Amino acid sequence: MIDARCSCGAIVVSLPGPTNRVAACHCIECQRRTGAPFGVGAFYPADSVTISGTAKEYARPAESGGTIRCYFCPDCGSTVYWKADNLPAMIGVAVGAIADPNFPAPVKSVFERSKHVWVEITGAGVEHLQQGSIRKTSS
Repeated sequence: MIDARCSCGAIVVSLPGPTNRVAACHCIECQRRTGAPFGVGAFYPADSVTISGTAKEYARPAESGGTIRCYFCPDCGSTVYWKADNLPAMIGVAVGAIADPNFPAPVKSVFERSKHVWVEITGAGVEHLQQGSIRKTSS
């Protein structure tokens, strides 16, 4: 088991371990959510994680359709996880909240149409999508 947590530790998501379902998202909303040029999320079956603490929800329309519900700490403001209507059985977890420099790198780079020109997501087999969605892949 590994944990993702907010900055103050009030929200903790216990995960079964690393996953190869990791994506970098360059959409404008992820840029605004993270305050960085892209967000990186690790995706897990929702029934494989345990969430402790009380998060606040922010729901917004997703560029890929449906709604995304982001969950953040009401004390420190860190976004720790999110759920998307188009992936109801999955949960996205902020890789930065996992805080493990050896965590697997992204296998997808999505919404590259709004990617900052100086950002490069590299690696063997990385899928690059101008729009994109995170689809279920084998773990």
